[in-house]
Amino acid sequence: MNNWFQKQWSSYSLWHILLVPLSWIFFVVTSVRKFLYSLGWLKSTRLGVPVIVVGNITVGGTGKTPLVIWLAEQLQLAGFKPGIISRGYGGSSKLATAVFANSNPQLVGDEPVLITKRTACPMFVGANRVAAGQTLLQTNPKCDVIISDDGLQHYALQRDFEITLVNSNSGFGNQLLLPAGPLREKLSRLRSVDAIVDSGNEAASAIAFKETLQAPILNMTLQGEYFESLDGSETKQPASYFADKKLVAIAGIGNPERFFNLLSGLGLQFERKAFADHHAFTKQDLMQFSGKTILMTEKDAVKCAIFTTSDAWCLPVAATIGAPSQTSLITLILQKLGI
Repeated sequence: MNNWFQKQWSSYSLWHILLVPLSWIFFVVTSVRKFLYSLGWLKSTRLGVPVIVVGNITVGGTGKTPLVIWLAEQLQLAGFKPGIISRGYGGSSKLATAVFANSNPQLVGDEPVLITKRTACPMFVGANRVAAGQTLLQTNPKCDVIISDDGLQHYALQRDFEITLVNSNSGFGNQLLLPAGPLREKLSRLRSVDAIVDSGNEAASAIAFKETLQAPILNMTLQGEYFESLDGSETKQPASYFADKKLVAIAGIGNPERFFNLLSGLGLQFERKAFADHHAFTKQDLMQFSGKTILMTEKDAVKCAIFTTSDAWCLPVAATIGAPSQTSLITLILQKLGI
């Protein structure tokens, strides 16, 4: 179903005769909801510390998880003690739940487990991000800034700085709202955010409407060089280690081509298999690749480590954030927050 929608969102078809009226309804409902929050008729809560929201206006992978990890690391380097909250998409937990490096991804979601493993920051997930943030602060009183993974449209939580990710390579499809298109909000929403991060391979100038934007645009690239075995027995193996192996690359992320292109850029040749984003991997999923060396993302690895063999590997990646000017994203955040 997800692949079907992705195909429809890339252009226009006869299906849009049915889908466009649903998009109108979606627009009315979301617009009224946002308006009621602005009037104060729906409750919006401010937490006791600054809140930085990292989100997007489209469905699909734009690179939020690597950016959240990068942001947490940069804040730590600047002397802050960040905490992180998330919806925990793909997990079954609805109430505010703490996330640890060994948490069950089926309970708290795959991305939160990965983020916690990489940052060692306190993290809570929950359907109510306000409750997640409040619980985090109660249990971690030294936390002085909160990063909200996703939640750009979660107006019940007041925020001090908004970062929106876009991908100038894939753009915004047919530029229609859900379900006729991939947009969660109209493109005009980009004019009100504090910073835009372009996770495409092209420079931010590839965004055709950039002249209408007020926020600075920064470019994000992902880099990975060394592989780690899922059983923990080997780390930092270069791509050359796999030169003579029969490889299959699997990816259950929003933009699997990003991972496949990264592997190709390392000079690897491989069979590729894309799964749905947040796919709940089973042992049977991997048994079909018996006799082959499996390469996967870190996000998938947190779910597959419990039932894979030693011939399964993940590629950790790190984000690099740049800009046409010398002003860094961290500098923009600290300036806006006055800290």
